[in-house]
Amino acid sequence: MVYDFHTHSVLSDGVLLPTELVRRAWVNGYAAIGIADHASAGNMEGIVSVLLKESRLVARYWDIRLVVGVELTHVPPESIEELSTEAKLMGAELVVVHGETPVEPVLPGTNLAAVVAPSVDILAHPGLITLEAARLAAQHQVFLEITTRQGHCLTNGHVVRTGRLAGASFLLNTDTHTPDNLLTEEFAGMAAAGAGLEADEIAQALVVNPQALLARMAR
Repeated sequence: MVYDFHTHSVLSDGVLLPTELVRRAWVNGYAAIGIADHASAGNMEGIVSVLLKESRLVARYWDIRLVVGVELTHVPPESIEELSTEAKLMGAELVVVHGETPVEPVLPGTNLAAVVAPSVDILAHPGLITLEAARLAAQHQVFLEITTRQGHCLTNGHVVRTGRLAGASFLLNTDTHTPDNLLTEEFAGMAAAGAGLEADEIAQALVVNPQALLARMAR
């Protein structure tokens, strides 16, 4: 059983239609997949509208959960609270924020703004996250992402060490753009172990925390 809440379709810079992405995830053993295409003020409503239609189609015919999301990407940190709230009001179930990865020029302050915004669920690839930001993530129940994405994954070890000290919760996600990026259950376990998680932490990140996030969406 695989959970992955950070993937991209042709609605931003992925290569697959949402339905094809879901189908390929299902073949890989996914129980739930979050499509969180890159968004800002101008395109957020369109992304959410299309994904809501696709999620209704998937729910009628396939035994896999499509979670409707957005990834707020390279937006001003000061706008994150407002944009994430708007996304949820538009019908998004999931708000991911594009964190301060070491391989892109994300504005400083993005991590900190994301972990205190009430409508943010996941801080993606947070790079060299500070202990303060990790503690706030734990306090505000924002999940810290461990990623399998090339480049972004360079700081997974730091994220695990810092998040562990802060008592933060982890999710393993792919930041999928092409079908070969998708997980299998075996590879998910290897990636989590490679990031430095212990056996009990792996179970938490791969199963317990994803199920808790899904339950939170249902409330």
